[in-house]
Amino acid sequence: MQSFLEALKQPEYVHVLLNHLPLAGLFAALLGLLGALVTRHQPGVRLGLVLVCLFALSAWPVSEFGEEGFDRVLSLTDDAGAAYLKHHKELADRWVFLFYVTAGAGALGLAASWKWPKSLWPCAGAVAVLAAGSLVAGAVIADCGGKVRHREFRFGPVPVEPKDRAMKLTPAETRSAGARPTRSAS
Repeated sequence: MQSFLEALKQPEYVHVLLNHLPLAGLFAALLGLLGALVTRHQPGVRLGLVLVCLFALSAWPVSEFGEEGFDRVLSLTDDAGAAYLKHHKELADRWVFLFYVTAGAGALGLAASWKWPKSLWPCAGAVAVLAAGSLVAGAVIADCGGKVRHREFRFGPVPVEPKDRAMKLTPAETRSAGARPTRSAS
């Protein structure tokens, strides 16, 4: 038990523990929401919206702990793993907002349905579409993240940083006036 509690102090470990919640949890919540929508079961739709909100919002601690553990994991990986880790971070930074939008839409839809009961059905349908989009984005992010430490899952070429980010001016180049700057991959 002591070693488990020690591991919880490492953000990369907590990230690995929690990273299934936004995917598996949101998938289960979406199935429940869709089932309740099909059967037109109003309490089930409300429960589905609550669960979608909670599991979509669970992307926030996953993202935070992943950000905190990035440097440590980067130091432990090989070159290909580092490329996958950087790409995983880039994808997460780009698409995590979709989980937040899904959680917010679910909360707003739930709140609106108390005031205007007929709004429950279209709001729940919109939230289901957002949840499906979040799941697709999350699956792409997770696929890349799984390849960081698992060579057996690496198929195809290693991700390459976009040239506009990989080709940066060095500080000395930006200070030199009048000289044509050369580019370096840093």
